[in-house]
Amino acid sequence: MDRFFHSVTLEKDLCVGCTNCIKRCPTQAIRVRAGKAQIISERCIDCGECVRVCPHHAKKARHDPLSMMKEFTYTVALPAPALYGQFNHLDDIDIVLSGLKALGFDEVFEVSRGAEIVSDATRLMLGDNRLKKPVISSACPAVVRLIRVRFPDLCEHVLPLKAPMEVAALLAREEAVRKTGLPPEQIGVFFLSPCAAKVTDVRVPIGMEKSHVDGVLAISDIYPQLVGKMNHLEQTEPLSRSGIIGVSWSSIGGEAAGLLNENHLAADGIDNVIKVLEELEDEKLQELDFIELNACAGGCVGGIFAAENGYVARARIQRLRKYLPVSCNRLEDAGDMRRLEWTETLEYAPVMSLAENVEEAMRLMQELDRICERLPQLDCGSCGAPTCRALAEDVVRGLARENDCIFRMRKEIQDIAARLSQIEGAATYGEQEPIQNGKAPLEGAESEGTA
Repeated sequence: MDRFFHSVTLEKDLCVGCTNCIKRCPTQAIRVRAGKAQIISERCIDCGECVRVCPHHAKKARHDPLSMMKEFTYTVALPAPALYGQFNHLDDIDIVLSGLKALGFDEVFEVSRGAEIVSDATRLMLGDNRLKKPVISSACPAVVRLIRVRFPDLCEHVLPLKAPMEVAALLAREEAVRKTGLPPEQIGVFFLSPCAAKVTDVRVPIGMEKSHVDGVLAISDIYPQLVGKMNHLEQTEPLSRSGIIGVSWSSIGGEAAGLLNENHLAADGIDNVIKVLEELEDEKLQELDFIELNACAGGCVGGIFAAENGYVARARIQRLRKYLPVSCNRLEDAGDMRRLEWTETLEYAPVMSLAENVEEAMRLMQELDRICERLPQLDCGSCGAPTCRALAEDVVRGLARENDCIFRMRKEIQDIAARLSQIEGAATYGEQEPIQNGKAPLEGAESEGTA
């Protein structure tokens, strides 16, 4: 399996090299070279920011097709709670779940059920004081990847629990095996996602060796077909088994509120997430118990695979919550606590280091600083790098030149033009009459000794 699989891809034929994307990437994973964007694979965290800002739709996110269901004997849909916010005037989740069965799924298992179990497990771990505080949520895979790339000192603060998607997939497969008697490999478990980062998380999971999810479907992709099925339902089945705590995970603050602990912070949007992480790295916010971070504005409802505006979806879910019980799932429903915990430790991914050898890295850093001092510090992006320092880093790595900076190039051209002008002037001056007795002859003056 490709270590750096990514759901976010680039279609170079559509790219015009406008540099919008390089300014928004939180890990400086994009450059524009020869008029086309390039994604540095090992730095990309699949947050989808470049997809949002590209005016030419050159950045796209991959997901699995609905036809993948045909590869399995029995299929289970895992709807993210953000799905419920896509429909206007929804007052009964069973309408959505019954619509999924009408779409062709054999069974439905809500991810919000897994969310309530994770909330219960988190409350237990916080109460036992076994975690280094403040604890950072591990639910958003883009944030987790951001931490391991840019904030290595914070890796030990990340909650070592599987995301609700994985918990729901684990329990859904086991339930389907008991119900059908089929072997696990014949049961297909599909996550209905608002988020491109989840596609990557299933292919290359963090904290575990293999994901429990077989495929990730984009909400925006199945939305038109699902609406059609929902509009023609003759009756609904009583399928929903989750409450306010689980469904609230769809929006920012929902996970933190589910801990029933007021000593928390919730931030959404990649810029705000970075600001919080920088303060944590500076050993601020130490008085908090828990920090919920979501790369998408508004929470999961703001994902690039959502069909509806994130803030509209969030308002709809707020209204839907009044019809729900507080919670319907407990840690005991998952059995042993160890089944929810990560099996692998989150470790720093040194994709931004200049060299493996410390001495060489220090030498390159000093050279980088010298190059950076010679650049204009405008961070205009015209060179194809997001900042002047990023360009200096590319120069040190041998991937760019200093005169890729248009201001450096302009100065170099001006210097060359000035030197050529001096040479041309000297040559022209040399063709004039020679200086006599230290003075140039006056134009029109008569020669010595003439009357």
